[in-house]
Amino acid sequence: MDNVTPLGGDVYEIDTRMAGYSGITAGYLILGDRPCLVETGTSTSAPVVRDALTSLGVGPDDLATVVVTHIHLDHAGGVGDIAGYYPSAEIVVHEKGARHLADPSRLMASARMVWGDKLDSLFGSLAPTEVVRIRALGDAGSVDLGGGRTLSSHYSPGHAKHHVGLLDSATGDLYVGDAAGVYLPETGDLRPATPPPDFDLQTALGSLALFVALGPQRLLFSHYGPVPDVTTTLERSAEELRVWVDLTRQAHSDGLDLDHAAAMVRDRTRERYTALTSGDDETAQRFELLSGATSNVSGIMHWLDHTTPSAR
Repeated sequence: MDNVTPLGGDVYEIDTRMAGYSGITAGYLILGDRPCLVETGTSTSAPVVRDALTSLGVGPDDLATVVVTHIHLDHAGGVGDIAGYYPSAEIVVHEKGARHLADPSRLMASARMVWGDKLDSLFGSLAPTEVVRIRALGDAGSVDLGGGRTLSSHYSPGHAKHHVGLLDSATGDLYVGDAAGVYLPETGDLRPATPPPDFDLQTALGSLALFVALGPQRLLFSHYGPVPDVTTTLERSAEELRVWVDLTRQAHSDGLDLDHAAAMVRDRTRERYTALTSGDDETAQRFELLSGATSNVSGIMHWLDHTTPSAR
């Protein structure tokens, strides 16, 4: 299939075709003794992911595990649908997100407030998963991939309080979710993802430091794809966070409202990103959808409003 890319080590990248776009959200299949899907994409992407797994020889009773880095709908919105397609699969998530997969009503209501009428076309609706099929991880844990191979979970909040990074013992691949930001392979742009309500700068920087300490061989971004230059990329992730926080802090101290603050930060960061200066409107639109300036600034302003000055 044209949306499946082999990455080596029995790892396959799956373009979930979120909202009909290519290169928005990747799922990854680890095709070993116990096949494991990392990230489902959205609910509307679930049939695309199922067809990709079928093309790789994974039938309804073959998928052992589904793991999500966190429960935001572009990563986990398809969990309920995928669980229905693969009745033998265990669903693995951090303990702070588990209840929302069992009962998505609060998560969906919150998403509806943020996205309004766009919610249905962008994400669809997260279907509930039976509680008995969900394994909730603490701040550390592992998934058995078979043959002595494991996927170890490492708590990495900052982007979201229910976020984990996942390290493959065989390949050294680190699935970074959104904790390292959003990467555009076409341009090499890297931009932070700091939506409300969970963003916290020091926690986010701590997660990046943890990723460095894990010594991965490659970063696998949910948005989007593999990046082999680990140290430089994680350093860039930290730099981008600091740039956006510094600019938003300035706007916040000047008393700007969200719209004006986002406009200021968007303007002052524009030259950092080829996607926004190349004249390619489709790539720019995709970049903004993945890591919107308003969403990022809103998350940082929320953090500033709820943090003591000494902790900023």
